Amino acid sequence: MSTTQSERLRELLAPLVSARELDLEEVEVTTAGKRRVLRVVVDSDAGVELDECADVSRAVSEKLDETDAMGGTPYVLEVTSPGADRPLTEHRHYVRATGRLMKAQLTEGGELVARIVAVDDAGLDLEVPGVKGRKPTARRIAFGEIAKARVEIEFNRKSDDKAAKAEDETDESQEEA
Repeated sequence: MSTTQSERLRELLAPLVSARELDLEEVEVTTAGKRRVLRVVVDSDAGVELDECADVSRAVSEKLDETDAMGGTPYVLEVTSPGADRPLTEHRHYVRATGRLMKAQLTEGGELVARIVAVDDAGLDLEVPGVKGRKPTARRIAFGEIAKARVEIEFNRKSDDKAAKAEDETDESQEEA
């Protein structure tokens, strides 16, 4: 797909997506056999629910039917969210990932796995997990030091378990009172 076609699709679809208070993250056209797949990725600070994806899909489909943006070749439309292990490429992605673990490739080489504690215009405040029983350490990193970053999926986050248990105990004590 040419850059101009991609830009035209983005310009065409961005107002539809932003009218629903969502961010248009990606517009991608790929070939799948004789058909093409138009993949539209949307997101928001609160995440995206299935009903929102369906609503955007209907609006995008109607708009594409009104125009000739996809040409006459058949295509399949997919509207989706970025997923749990999304790449972090924009400032808003880091803000949305606050509290989550990320894996970053650094511009000077090396890799860093750390929890995002805070985000500002210049960079990130991170908590680097301790190794072999050591306590986590704080680290500051500028956006310019990050070549690539992605959210890491955590299947067994212990601090969440402790917080949930403390919350349950608080609820139980309030019920008894």
